Amino acid sequence: MTSARRKSYGVKGAPYAFLIPATVLFALFFALPIGYAVWLSFRKVHVSGLGLGKGARSEVWAGLENYTDALTDSELLDGALRVLGYGCIVVPVMLGLALLFALMLDSDKVRFTPFTRLAIFLPYAIPGVVAALLWGFLYLPDVSPFYYVLEKLGLPQPDLLDGGPLYLALSNIAVWGGTGFNMIVIYTSLRSIPAEVYEAARLDGATPTQIALRIKIPMVAPSLVLTFFFSIIATLQVFNEPTTLKPLTNSVSTTWSPLMKVYRDAFGTGDIYAAAAQAVIIALATLLLSFGFLRAANRRQKQEAAR
Repeated sequence: MTSARRKSYGVKGAPYAFLIPATVLFALFFALPIGYAVWLSFRKVHVSGLGLGKGARSEVWAGLENYTDALTDSELLDGALRVLGYGCIVVPVMLGLALLFALMLDSDKVRFTPFTRLAIFLPYAIPGVVAALLWGFLYLPDVSPFYYVLEKLGLPQPDLLDGGPLYLALSNIAVWGGTGFNMIVIYTSLRSIPAEVYEAARLDGATPTQIALRIKIPMVAPSLVLTFFFSIIATLQVFNEPTTLKPLTNSVSTTWSPLMKVYRDAFGTGDIYAAAAQAVIIALATLLLSFGFLRAANRRQKQEAAR
């Protein structure tokens, strides 16, 4: 083989060499755990006799039994309904605030834009567990300064950790922490719009409100779709907030959300096979919802482009 041919093979193989570390890490820490969870979901423990002695417990093939049990599990279904109600509050409020803040920061009348942008984004940099502990402290009537002020003013003191207000308390933590990230995504998209578009609109007599509603929002629609997509995934995987607030109230059970149910079954009761099946179902539901939403959004964009 000539040196020129060797050099040609080396140049062609260079990109694949750079992909090897990422491929290995993806296989070890993503593909392999998923494959192992899927394999566990089709297994179960078979107990012989009283379950005592060597060989009394063995792992056997379960088929779809774990999936059938999961789909008929009332605790898992109730947790899914709770997460649905939680998402109906979090997603529209968080994205609405993110869009509002992005439009405000993009306005020429707003001062101290860098500081304001950092202040809105800063809660996203705080870990979710720390944020939940912080808000949990503010929710407790015995230690919260807000309840002290309400008491001194003679105003009612609602219990935010019980009943319906619990959804608002949990949603507030997610909105407070996630609005900044979505705002940055939308604001970056707004800054990429050419200034000539705004100048043409002003020459046509458009007001700032009309520019925001008829130009800015339609042109950042792809960013809105992206942030909505991320928000849906984060909502379906809610775990930190209710788990952190659980020691503070009896209203949050160990199965409040589907992921909490998976954690309880895997590490509380030790049934890793049922937990694996539930995790696979949650992953498939997230995948189907995300794929369906993206497909619907792409179809709508194509229809608007064709008009």
